[in-house]
Amino acid sequence: MSTNRVLRRVSLLLLVILSLALVVPTAFADDINSTQGFRKAVKLADIRAHQAALQSIANANNGTRLAGTNGFDASAEYVFNKLTAAGYSPTYQEFIFLLVADRTPPVFERVAPTAHTYVNGVDFSTMTYSGSGDSTASVTAVDINLTVPRANTSGCEATDFAGFPLGNIALIQRGTCSFRQKADNATAAGASGVIIFNQGNAPDRFGVINGTLNPPATVAAIPVVGTTYAIGEELAGLIGSGLTVHLKADTIAENRTTRNIIAETPDGDPNSVVVVGAHLDSVSRGPGINDNGSGSATILRVAEVYAAQQRESRNKLRFMWYSAEEEGLIGSQFYVNSLSAADRAKIKLMLNFDMIGSPNFVRFVYDGDGSAGGPVGPVGSGTIEQVFNDYFASQSLPSAPTPFSGRSDYGPFIAVGIPAGGLFTGAEGIKTTDQAAVYGGTAGQQFDPCYHLACDTFANNNDTALDQMSDAVAHAVLLFSKRNFSQDPLAQPLAVPASSTSANGAQPDAHLAATW
Repeated sequence: MSTNRVLRRVSLLLLVILSLALVVPTAFADDINSTQGFRKAVKLADIRAHQAALQSIANANNGTRLAGTNGFDASAEYVFNKLTAAGYSPTYQEFIFLLVADRTPPVFERVAPTAHTYVNGVDFSTMTYSGSGDSTASVTAVDINLTVPRANTSGCEATDFAGFPLGNIALIQRGTCSFRQKADNATAAGASGVIIFNQGNAPDRFGVINGTLNPPATVAAIPVVGTTYAIGEELAGLIGSGLTVHLKADTIAENRTTRNIIAETPDGDPNSVVVVGAHLDSVSRGPGINDNGSGSATILRVAEVYAAQQRESRNKLRFMWYSAEEEGLIGSQFYVNSLSAADRAKIKLMLNFDMIGSPNFVRFVYDGDGSAGGPVGPVGSGTIEQVFNDYFASQSLPSAPTPFSGRSDYGPFIAVGIPAGGLFTGAEGIKTTDQAAVYGGTAGQQFDPCYHLACDTFANNNDTALDQMSDAVAHAVLLFSKRNFSQDPLAQPLAVPASSTSANGAQPDAHLAATW
């Protein structure tokens, strides 16, 4: 073959490669450009105004927007009225659930030999299904073991309480049996309260225990709190010095009525639905303005702008604000359970936005395809992940995968095979040095230092994170509203790792775990 012919073929090959390289970025650029006007209209100031309103509601309702309380009901009414004013015809989906929570903030303080007040959510937490009570009493340690590896059966057997002084507060160590068994044995022995401290035998067994006494689904007879290993060790060391503790819990465990809020675009194919969801409720400890006033305020503003710009939708957008997420994804589960098989099939995907303004943030994207080693979402979840990753790349913003852990409202959807995805900026996880180098912030601290605490207020949001993440929300919502799923169905863009497992059957938030 002549040299000229070789050169011509090489030139032709280079031209083809160059053409392909130009075509793909142009199509990608078209997607980014097509959402620019929409993204710009979803302004941070308007989202923050919605969060300020939620803060005001919490302020007027004992500092909380807990599902089944007036604080949540006022939040739901606020969202409902804003949607109505925007031109939607929102509806409530009511359901009954068992509310198990602190009615008023618990108290745990050392009275003697020196006074010290422990901080709810930082130093201790009321056990779910704890009873109510107010006790100031001496403390008795029950078969604890502070010697490494700290193996113990503390409180697991009735004989552990032999000679237990009637009315004392029991100091019990985590290990071997359930929290319920320990609490029930303490109650039978005549304890007026129970402090269960972490075992201290592994890296994840030193912090505060956020545990539950369920099953059975009945409240204990006395107050029961979980605390850290360090505090348990401290208390044990003071027992011979006249240790006296004040323990108070005012809990509730009763059926309450609450509601999801649902609003749909008037146009769009009713047989091709895109769900855009966020939970509206907070925990009992605080107003929940990042968790999840950030996500719920953002999708409210997205819905308002969509209506104001009179956007035409190929697919029907279904905006949803769930209740009782903090009680174990109850609202989203109720919604999914209410759907027939035919109605489930109409939902093409679910977008979930839970905590997108964390102060010490990382731009996390749900790892739909399991490429980072986590559970794999239903087919199509990887495409949703790619849409967010591509958007952030277009803005020169790094992002990172976060697994489908089952801790938010996507869980019930993926459990029935509906593709899902979304954004998250971090909760109680600790930012690494590498993450701080990429995203800024402080290594060694929680992504949200006020996660599930009273300090999750209007001030507990990072404007940079919320601004960037809300733009990504707007981009994805508009893009999927126009996608022709019959011609361009969702599909996994990447190979699924062999080691990955199905996301079906994911469990609710880890803080509800009943394990020992």
